[in-house]
Amino acid sequence: MSRRHAAEKREVLPDAKYGDLVLTKFMNNLMIDGKKSVAERIVYSAMNRVEDKIKRAPIEVFHEALENIQPSVEVRSRRVGGATYQVPVEVRPERRVALAIRWLIKAARARNENTMEERLAGELLDAVQSRGTAVKKREDTHKMADANKAFSHYRW
Repeated sequence: MSRRHAAEKREVLPDAKYGDLVLTKFMNNLMIDGKKSVAERIVYSAMNRVEDKIKRAPIEVFHEALENIQPSVEVRSRRVGGATYQVPVEVRPERRVALAIRWLIKAARARNENTMEERLAGELLDAVQSRGTAVKKREDTHKMADANKAFSHYRW
């Protein structure tokens, strides 16, 4: 990492169908080998499946699912006098969204359904109901932070 200055954030354009910036970031994370049209097709068909299942606006469902996955605290390693401590730290808003997106995609890829659209739709539906692998990941992160609360005075 450069010590001189932070890398500037690139602005992404809102997606074509819903006009949402977070959804565009989600698609960019889902994309493999620069195949954006494939990622768009997967996301949009998953959104259609979600809409058919629970009869709500899919973009609302998407944001609610991400909200249920976002961690508020995480642990970071801090080296103090030869020992490494797991220090609980609050998560910045941008990182919360990035982690939620990453965890949702990883959980969807690990599922057993046949197509990626089915996997993503299933994981979104699970996340809305606060269950599923991605939500469990958040719970585990919170538990770990809670267990290491004693080291919070090492925060920097």
